[in-house]
Parts: sequence; C-alpha cells; structure tokens
Amino acid sequence: MHDIKFIRDNAEAFDNGRRRRNLPPLSESLFALDDVRRTAIAALQAAQERRNAASKEIGLAMREKDAARAEALKAEVAKLKEDFPQLEQKEREASAALDKALSEIPNTPLEQVPEGKDEHDNVEVLLWGEPRKFDFEPKEHFDIGEGLKLMDFETAAKLSGARFVVNKGGIARLERALAQFMLDLHTGEHGYTEVAPPLLVRDDAMFGTAQLPKFEEDQFWAISGQFIPEISDEELIKDYVDVRSEMPKGLAQTLRTMKRERLGLIPTAEVPLTNLVRESILDESQLPLRFTAGTYCFRAEAGAAGRDTRGMIRQHQFYKVELVSITTPEQSLEEHERMTGCAEKVLQLLELPYRKVTLCTGDMGFASQKTYDLEVWLPGQGKYREISSCSVCGDFQARRMNARFRPAEGKATRFVHTLNGSGVAVGRALVAVLENYQEADGSVTVPTVLRPYMGGLERIAAAR
Repeated sequence: MHDIKFIRDNAEAFDNGRRRRNLPPLSESLFALDDVRRTAIAALQAAQERRNAASKEIGLAMREKDAARAEALKAEVAKLKEDFPQLEQKEREASAALDKALSEIPNTPLEQVPEGKDEHDNVEVLLWGEPRKFDFEPKEHFDIGEGLKLMDFETAAKLSGARFVVNKGGIARLERALAQFMLDLHTGEHGYTEVAPPLLVRDDAMFGTAQLPKFEEDQFWAISGQFIPEISDEELIKDYVDVRSEMPKGLAQTLRTMKRERLGLIPTAEVPLTNLVRESILDESQLPLRFTAGTYCFRAEAGAAGRDTRGMIRQHQFYKVELVSITTPEQSLEEHERMTGCAEKVLQLLELPYRKVTLCTGDMGFASQKTYDLEVWLPGQGKYREISSCSVCGDFQARRMNARFRPAEGKATRFVHTLNGSGVAVGRALVAVLENYQEADGSVTVPTVLRPYMGGLERIAAAR
C-alpha cells in the first residue's frame, strides 16, 4: 500500500512508476481525496478545540458570576457535541475513500525492472540444463499419468468439478516425495524455518498481502458457523437472552454476522506466512526472518477460462512449497537474489532444465517491485512453463499489515520489507518430472534425489 505523504513529496516519480506499468497518472486525483480528508480532520479538530476552550470559559464565567455568558457557552458546547457525530462521520468517510483508492494501486516497479506490456517482453537472464533428446515422441503429463492408471481426472470431476485431479499409487507418492524433498532442502541447507499455518484466513490477512480488494473473485471463501437466513430473531438469540424480555438493540444482527463470518482459503502460503509479523514491531537483530511451508493452495482461476483446461498446470487445488522472508530495507534486494537461488537449487537437484526471466513492468504482480520467474522445460508441450515466481515487495505489504522493526540505533521504527517465492510449486514439479523422466514403455524413472523419499523405488510403472 502506498503512503500518501510519499506520493505528495514524489508525485512525478509515483506517476512515472504507473506509466512504466502502462497505467495513467493518478497523483492529482489522490491529492483531491487527501484534501477532502484533511479538511474533514481540520473541521473535527477545530470543533474539539473550541469545545475544550468553551468548557474552560464556562468555569471562568461562573467564577465571575456571569450567568448569561455561562449559559451561552453551555449552549455552544451542547451544539458542538451534537455536531461531533456528523463531523466524525465525514472524517471517517473521507479517510476510507482515500484508503480504498490507495489500496487498489499496484506497487511501483524498481528502476532496474525492464519495461514492457506482457510476457513477451520479459527478459531471460539464465538458461540452465540441456533438454533431453528423446528417441520417441514425448507425451504430456496427463497422457503419461492416465496411461499408468495413476492420474484420474474423470473421477475428480465427479467429486469436485473441473480443474481437479485424483492421483494414486506411485504418482501420489511422488508428489509427496517432492514436497518433503523441498522442505528438507530449504530447512536443512537454506536456513528457513518450517511453519504449518492455517489454510483459512480472515479478510485482514488477505488484505495484508494484497489479495484484497483487487483479487476477491480469484479466491475461494468459506462461511464459518451455521447460517440460516430464515431463522427468527427470537430463535437466533434464545441461547443468549430470555426471549420474554425485550431484545437488546442490535443483538440479533450482531449474532447473524458472527454466525456467517467468512474465511478465505489461502491461494498461497505467502498469505499466512507473511502475516506472521502483522501488527508487530521486531528488533532489527531478528531480521531477516525466513519461513517455509508446504500447503495446499486454492484458486478460483476466475480469469483463466479456457487456459490449460487439461491436466495439472492450472488447478483449483494444488500443493506448493512457499518461501517468505522478512527483512530490513537494506537487506531486501540481496535477499531476493538469495531466495531465487534457493528455488533454482530445487530444479538443479532434480536435474530439470529451466530458464530464469525478469518479469517486465506489464507482467509483474500487483504487490511486486521486481519478480524473477523460473520456467521449467516441459518436453510434452515443447516449451518452458512457470514453476516459481520470486518477488520483492518492499514495504508495500508491510504498510497494509503495519509490520515494523526498531533499528539497532534506536531511531524511529521503520516498515519491514517482505519477499515471497515458490520453492517450488509441487504440482508443476510433478508435471515436469513425469514429462522429463518418461520412458518409451510409458513408465517414469524416479529422479535420483527423490529415491530416498520413495523407499528406494527407481521406476513408476502402470498400476495393475
């Protein structure tokens, strides 16, 4: 989230950052909203100051036995008190309007990010590994999995609809092995602390990492408690009050709201991991913090109609190992390189060819200042596909979460910087292993690094 004071002091740089994202300038309209807010705050403060002054003058008038003036001042104070609710409401509405506008503005890209309109303008910075040369026509992962009778999309559709899969036997175990291998690598060699976070989070957590308000339609939502709209107010509150007495004002509506509080299914463990530091002040000595988690993730894929409808590339439910770092502003860019290297190590140990690209300004995420994508080679498709995105967000998310740290010098607190990355997407790693390690007879060779997690199994063959 942006700081209106920074925008006022750096309007040209702010609008230029929007231009680089192919967006129109916005500073002037934000200033207009801020002017309304400032006017409302000033009016409320002036009323409060006058009330305080008048209250003191009442005492003085009474000591001077000036009854008429005392009564006039009392009337003025009473009128000011009557006006306060309206003045406070105007201030709340003006502040909310500015906050809403600021919350919907994407992060400003770093100067080093290449300009561009879409993925065609991304810049390749590394190519690792040689794609395998097959002496047969390589299949796509869903043909491999279905041929082994270990990947079932038809049954999944009966259970849950499109964009789900039932994996069985050796493929299910391979998926689990991939996740365990990644978590062991990141905790054992890369210094990340493993976390088992909740998969359901409140709106505040979604807002903190910028899934809300812009991407609400991309999320899955659960309603907590039992909500029965047609239930009577008396029935609703019978466990709380004696219904023979008068119902406390607003209680029924309050209870209805409590019964239907929504929680979001996490689209990535970035949400709970980053929010571990929300509304807190850390000591600089604690930073950087590095967290990892292997979780199921849930995405509605509202904007992906018609894309990757077959197979496991784009699903509503998938497994992913996430990396999150919390740093000082001075550490964040170096940490970004480090985090990306940790994700690359996964692919290198799996011996999967990949390329590393810097996303251009038109393709980077809403909360990102700079993003590297790792794209793994899929021989069945004959192209590279994203398997990890590693982003540095600066203080963009920290402002939304009010996450700060106290510098060692003891100066005023500062906002932390946050980073997140896939370390890596387990489902897509499974796809990559199936396609790169497939054999002519339909079996799949297990990568050497995964065999200890597979009980020594070297090859996945068709189920009998």
